[in-house]
Amino acid sequence: MRWSPLAYRHALAAVVAVAIAFFSLSATAQDWAEGARRDMVETIRAIANEVGPVGGRPGISDRVLEAMATVPRHRFVPDEIERFAYQDRPLPIGYGQTISQPYIVALMTELLDLQGDETVLEVGTGSGYQAAICGKLAARTYTMEIVPELADRAASTLAELGFDTVSARQGDGYYGWPEHAPFDAIIVTAAASHVPPPLIDQLKPGGTMVIPVGGPFLVQQLLRIDKADDGTITTRHLLPVRFVPLTGGH
Repeated sequence: MRWSPLAYRHALAAVVAVAIAFFSLSATAQDWAEGARRDMVETIRAIANEVGPVGGRPGISDRVLEAMATVPRHRFVPDEIERFAYQDRPLPIGYGQTISQPYIVALMTELLDLQGDETVLEVGTGSGYQAAICGKLAARTYTMEIVPELADRAASTLAELGFDTVSARQGDGYYGWPEHAPFDAIIVTAAASHVPPPLIDQLKPGGTMVIPVGGPFLVQQLLRIDKADDGTITTRHLLPVRFVPLTGGH
Protein backbone atom coordinates (compact mmCIF):
# COMPACT_ATOMS: atom_id res chain seq x y z
CA MET A 1 0.00 0.00 0.00
CA ARG A 2 1.35 3.40 -1.00
CA TRP A 3 0.32 6.49 0.97
CA SER A 4 -0.30 9.80 -0.75
CA PRO A 5 1.61 12.78 0.70
CA LEU A 6 -1.68 14.18 2.08
CA ALA A 7 -2.63 10.88 3.76
CA TYR A 8 0.88 10.60 5.19
CA ARG A 9 0.66 14.10 6.66
CA HIS A 10 -2.73 13.34 8.18
CA ALA A 11 -1.42 10.11 9.74
CA LEU A 12 1.65 11.87 11.11
CA ALA A 13 -0.51 14.63 12.57
CA ALA A 14 -2.69 12.02 14.28
CA VAL A 15 0.36 10.32 15.82
CA VAL A 16 1.69 13.65 17.05
CA ALA A 17 -1.70 14.55 18.55
CA VAL A 18 -1.87 11.23 20.42
CA ALA A 19 1.67 11.70 21.72
CA ILE A 20 0.90 15.23 22.92
CA ALA A 21 -2.26 14.03 24.66
CA PHE A 22 -0.36 11.18 26.31
CA PHE A 23 2.41 13.40 27.62
CA SER A 24 -0.16 15.98 28.78
CA LEU A 25 -2.00 13.31 30.74
CA SER A 26 1.30 12.04 32.17
CA ALA A 27 2.30 15.55 33.24
CA THR A 28 -1.11 16.11 34.82
CA ALA A 29 -0.88 12.84 36.74
CA GLN A 30 2.63 13.68 37.90
CA ASP A 31 1.53 17.15 39.03
CA TRP A 32 -1.40 15.61 40.93
CA ALA A 33 0.83 13.10 42.71
CA GLU A 34 3.43 15.70 43.68
CA GLY A 35 0.77 18.06 44.99
CA ALA A 36 -0.99 15.26 46.85
CA ARG A 37 2.28 14.22 48.49
CA ARG A 38 2.92 17.77 49.63
CA ASP A 39 -0.55 17.93 51.14
CA MET A 40 0.00 14.54 52.81
CA VAL A 41 3.24 15.71 54.39
CA GLU A 42 1.57 18.85 55.76
CA THR A 43 -1.21 16.69 57.22
CA ILE A 44 1.36 14.44 58.89
CA ARG A 45 3.15 17.49 60.27
CA ALA A 46 -0.10 18.91 61.64
CA ILE A 47 -1.08 15.61 63.31
CA ALA A 48 2.38 15.24 64.81
CA ASN A 49 2.17 18.77 66.26
CA GLU A 50 -1.24 17.97 67.74
CA VAL A 51 -0.20 14.59 69.17
CA GLY A 52 3.08 15.88 70.56
CA PRO A 53 6.16 13.85 71.54
CA VAL A 54 5.88 10.06 71.23
CA GLY A 55 8.44 7.55 72.47
CA GLY A 56 11.04 10.18 73.18
CA ARG A 57 10.78 11.71 69.71
CA PRO A 58 9.67 15.37 69.65
CA GLY A 59 7.81 15.00 66.37
CA ILE A 60 8.31 13.76 62.82
CA SER A 61 11.76 14.81 61.59
CA ASP A 62 12.36 16.59 58.31
CA ARG A 63 14.35 13.57 57.16
CA VAL A 64 11.34 11.26 57.49
CA LEU A 65 9.00 13.83 55.96
CA GLU A 66 11.33 14.21 52.98
CA ALA A 67 11.19 10.45 52.42
CA MET A 68 7.40 10.54 52.62
CA ALA A 69 7.39 13.42 50.13
CA THR A 70 9.40 11.50 47.52
CA VAL A 71 7.98 7.95 47.59
CA PRO A 72 4.99 7.63 45.18
CA ARG A 73 2.45 6.10 47.57
CA HIS A 74 -0.14 5.78 44.78
CA ARG A 75 2.06 3.13 43.16
CA PHE A 76 1.60 0.91 46.22
CA VAL A 77 -2.21 0.71 46.20
CA PRO A 78 -4.63 -0.95 43.77
CA ASP A 79 -5.45 1.17 40.71
CA GLU A 80 -9.11 1.52 41.63
CA ILE A 81 -8.31 3.35 44.88
CA GLU A 82 -5.28 5.28 43.64
CA ARG A 83 -7.11 8.59 44.08
CA PHE A 84 -7.28 7.96 47.84
CA ALA A 85 -3.59 7.06 48.20
CA TYR A 86 -2.49 10.30 49.90
CA GLN A 87 -5.38 10.61 52.33
CA ASP A 88 -4.43 9.99 55.95
CA ARG A 89 -6.20 6.67 56.36
CA PRO A 90 -5.46 2.97 55.88
CA LEU A 91 -6.50 1.45 52.56
CA PRO A 92 -7.25 -2.14 51.50
CA ILE A 93 -4.64 -3.80 49.30
CA GLY A 94 -6.28 -7.22 48.97
CA TYR A 95 -6.07 -10.56 50.79
CA GLY A 96 -7.46 -8.98 53.96
CA GLN A 97 -4.45 -6.67 54.31
CA THR A 98 -4.10 -2.89 54.40
CA ILE A 99 -1.57 -0.15 53.81
CA SER A 100 -1.22 1.89 57.02
CA GLN A 101 -2.26 5.52 57.22
CA PRO A 102 0.60 7.89 56.35
CA TYR A 103 0.92 9.36 59.85
CA ILE A 104 1.43 5.91 61.38
CA VAL A 105 4.00 5.04 58.70
CA ALA A 106 5.85 8.28 59.47
CA LEU A 107 5.63 7.78 63.25
CA MET A 108 6.86 4.19 63.23
CA THR A 109 9.72 5.19 60.93
CA GLU A 110 10.59 8.12 63.17
CA LEU A 111 10.74 5.86 66.22
CA LEU A 112 13.49 3.82 64.53
CA ASP A 113 15.65 6.99 64.34
CA LEU A 114 17.39 5.85 61.14
CA GLN A 115 20.57 7.73 60.29
CA GLY A 116 21.49 6.10 56.99
CA ASP A 117 23.90 3.29 57.87
CA GLU A 118 21.46 0.80 59.41
CA THR A 119 20.24 -2.62 58.36
CA VAL A 120 16.48 -2.85 58.87
CA LEU A 121 14.08 -5.80 58.99
CA GLU A 122 10.42 -5.20 58.23
CA VAL A 123 7.87 -7.89 59.08
CA GLY A 124 4.67 -7.56 57.07
CA THR A 125 5.60 -6.11 53.67
CA GLY A 126 2.02 -5.68 52.50
CA SER A 127 2.15 -3.29 49.56
CA GLY A 128 5.85 -2.50 50.07
CA TYR A 129 5.32 1.15 50.98
CA GLN A 130 6.82 1.03 54.47
CA ALA A 131 9.83 -0.85 53.08
CA ALA A 132 10.24 1.88 50.46
CA ILE A 133 10.27 4.58 53.14
CA CYS A 134 12.89 2.63 55.11
CA GLY A 135 14.78 2.13 51.87
CA LYS A 136 15.12 5.91 51.56
CA LEU A 137 16.56 6.22 55.07
CA ALA A 138 18.64 3.09 55.80
CA ALA A 139 21.58 1.41 54.12
CA ARG A 140 19.78 -1.91 53.67
CA THR A 141 16.19 -3.05 54.22
CA TYR A 142 14.91 -6.63 54.31
CA THR A 143 11.17 -7.14 54.22
CA MET A 144 9.05 -10.28 54.61
CA GLU A 145 5.42 -10.97 53.67
CA ILE A 146 3.54 -14.18 54.41
CA VAL A 147 0.96 -13.79 51.58
CA PRO A 148 2.71 -14.96 48.39
CA GLU A 149 0.71 -12.75 46.04
CA LEU A 150 1.43 -9.62 48.07
CA ALA A 151 5.10 -10.55 48.43
CA ASP A 152 5.45 -10.92 44.65
CA ARG A 153 3.55 -7.71 43.93
CA ALA A 154 5.56 -5.69 46.44
CA ALA A 155 8.88 -7.04 45.16
CA SER A 156 7.87 -6.11 41.61
CA THR A 157 6.79 -2.59 42.58
CA LEU A 158 9.94 -1.95 44.59
CA ALA A 159 12.11 -3.15 41.70
CA GLU A 160 10.22 -1.04 39.15
CA LEU A 161 10.75 2.06 41.31
CA GLY A 162 14.47 1.39 41.69
CA PHE A 163 14.65 0.46 45.38
CA ASP A 164 17.73 -1.68 44.93
CA THR A 165 18.68 -1.53 48.63
CA VAL A 166 15.41 -3.27 49.57
CA SER A 167 15.16 -7.07 49.46
CA ALA A 168 11.70 -8.64 49.68
CA ARG A 169 10.71 -12.25 50.06
CA GLN A 170 7.77 -14.41 51.03
CA GLY A 171 7.98 -16.01 54.46
CA ASP A 172 6.72 -16.12 58.04
CA GLY A 173 8.13 -12.97 59.58
CA TYR A 174 7.54 -14.20 63.13
CA TYR A 175 10.82 -16.09 62.76
CA GLY A 176 12.66 -13.14 61.23
CA TRP A 177 15.36 -13.41 58.59
CA PRO A 178 18.32 -14.96 60.44
CA GLU A 179 20.61 -15.02 57.39
CA HIS A 180 20.87 -11.21 57.55
CA ALA A 181 20.70 -10.73 61.32
CA PRO A 182 21.48 -8.96 63.52
CA PHE A 183 19.42 -5.91 62.60
CA ASP A 184 19.89 -2.36 63.80
CA ALA A 185 16.13 -1.83 63.62
CA ILE A 186 13.06 -4.03 63.25
CA ILE A 187 9.62 -2.74 62.32
CA VAL A 188 6.56 -4.99 62.49
CA THR A 189 3.50 -3.78 60.59
CA ALA A 190 0.99 -6.36 61.82
CA ALA A 191 -0.28 -6.90 65.36
CA ALA A 192 1.20 -9.80 67.30
CA SER A 193 -0.29 -11.30 70.46
CA HIS A 194 3.19 -11.05 71.98
CA VAL A 195 6.65 -9.88 70.97
CA PRO A 196 8.20 -12.70 68.89
CA PRO A 197 11.31 -14.06 70.68
CA PRO A 198 13.14 -14.69 67.36
CA LEU A 199 12.90 -10.98 66.58
CA ILE A 200 14.31 -10.05 69.97
CA ASP A 201 17.19 -12.45 69.31
CA GLN A 202 17.84 -10.90 65.88
CA LEU A 203 17.83 -7.32 67.18
CA LYS A 204 21.36 -5.98 67.50
CA PRO A 205 22.51 -4.65 70.89
CA GLY A 206 21.79 -0.94 70.75
CA GLY A 207 18.93 -1.59 68.32
CA THR A 208 15.25 -0.65 68.34
CA MET A 209 12.08 -2.54 67.45
CA VAL A 210 8.66 -0.98 66.85
CA ILE A 211 5.72 -3.37 66.99
CA PRO A 212 1.96 -3.29 67.65
CA VAL A 213 0.94 -5.89 70.25
CA GLY A 214 -2.58 -7.00 71.13
CA GLY A 215 -5.54 -9.09 70.08
CA PRO A 216 -6.64 -9.39 66.45
CA PHE A 217 -9.06 -6.72 65.20
CA LEU A 218 -8.97 -4.99 68.60
CA VAL A 219 -7.20 -1.88 69.78
CA GLN A 220 -3.54 -2.77 70.27
CA GLN A 221 -0.59 -0.97 71.83
CA LEU A 222 2.29 0.31 69.77
CA LEU A 223 5.49 -0.65 71.57
CA ARG A 224 9.04 0.58 71.26
CA ILE A 225 11.56 -2.04 72.36
CA ASP A 226 15.19 -1.10 72.90
CA LYS A 227 18.01 -3.57 73.41
CA ALA A 228 20.91 -2.21 75.42
CA ASP A 229 24.52 -3.06 74.66
CA ASP A 230 24.43 -5.68 77.42
CA GLY A 231 21.29 -7.27 75.97
CA THR A 232 18.86 -5.77 78.49
CA ILE A 233 15.41 -5.15 77.01
CA THR A 234 13.37 -2.02 77.71
CA THR A 235 9.75 -1.81 76.52
CA ARG A 236 7.73 1.39 76.21
CA HIS A 237 3.98 1.52 75.57
CA LEU A 238 3.38 4.43 73.23
CA LEU A 239 -0.19 4.75 71.97
CA PRO A 240 -3.25 2.73 70.92
CA VAL A 241 -3.31 1.54 67.30
CA ARG A 242 -5.25 -0.88 65.13
CA PHE A 243 -3.42 -3.27 62.77
CA VAL A 244 -4.35 -6.45 60.94
CA PRO A 245 -3.09 -9.53 62.83
CA LEU A 246 0.32 -11.11 62.33
CA THR A 247 -0.35 -14.54 60.85
CA GLY A 248 1.78 -17.63 60.43
CA GLY A 249 2.56 -21.03 61.87
CA HIS A 250 3.60 -19.86 65.34
